Amino acid sequence: MSDEGRGGQPGMNIGGDEYDGRTRTSDSAPGAPEGSPATTRTRLPGSEIGGSGGRPPTRPGRSMVTVVAVVVLLIAAIAFANRGGEDGGSDGDSPAAGSRDNGSRTQPTAPSGEKPVKTGPGAIPSGFPHTREGAQSAAANYVVALGGDGMFSAAERKTIIDAVYAPGVADERQAELDKTYGSRKFLGKVGLDEEGKAPKGTAFVSRATPVGAKVIKYDENKAKVAVWYSSLFGLAGEGSKRPVSESWYTNTFDMTWSDGDWKVTGLKQKDGPTPIGKDQAASPAEEMADAVDGFGGFTYAR
Repeated sequence: MSDEGRGGQPGMNIGGDEYDGRTRTSDSAPGAPEGSPATTRTRLPGSEIGGSGGRPPTRPGRSMVTVVAVVVLLIAAIAFANRGGEDGGSDGDSPAAGSRDNGSRTQPTAPSGEKPVKTGPGAIPSGFPHTREGAQSAAANYVVALGGDGMFSAAERKTIIDAVYAPGVADERQAELDKTYGSRKFLGKVGLDEEGKAPKGTAFVSRATPVGAKVIKYDENKAKVAVWYSSLFGLAGEGSKRPVSESWYTNTFDMTWSDGDWKVTGLKQKDGPTPIGKDQAASPAEEMADAVDGFGGFTYAR
């Protein structure tokens, strides 16, 4: 039978070039007259096994191997992810929490489950828990007290200092802060009179707003806590030469557990981090004065 009879193309070598010498013959058929056309016999690969003309055994396709490999990889990835989720949890109160240096991030401010601290109208919060969260809460509230307008009144300043500082350092800090805030030169520079009062028709603004706090060091009775905050400061009102502006600072407190509460033994302040200010139009003086009188502050509890 010719190549065409097997369904192939005329002259096509099915088995490839390696079969030329042993699978194709051009001998005349037995008994055929000399000079008669030659008959071509084609031996298909594998015809020697299992009889003549047998088709080669079917092999698994590459696509099946690829699918199996992908399924195996997916199962392994899911198992690894589940294992990592069980073992990878960390305690927000661990020493690593709150530090970029050791690869962890500061925990977001969230309720700790502790009861609210003691406070009242016009009073400085007190009774903070003897915990890391309690130290942060105390530091945040002390930023508000020390950054408020009460520091510009001699009577209120003493109340603030006694509430914030530990007994062993309160008297020393009282003398230093009285010298600063009681200075005529300083009061005049910020636009206040000798008693720390704003000119008629204006409202004095001195308000600190904590953004976040973190524990730098902590043991049973001592803590070092940093508080990042923004500060509004100036005079709101028509004709004010010192309009209210915003600044950013970080206060770092050395604190001690004293008489059932966290108290400050040392304080350092530095500028920033300061974000880029948005291009917003400043509010009119009257609107700013109304905001100062109408919006109260907060008591902070970690």
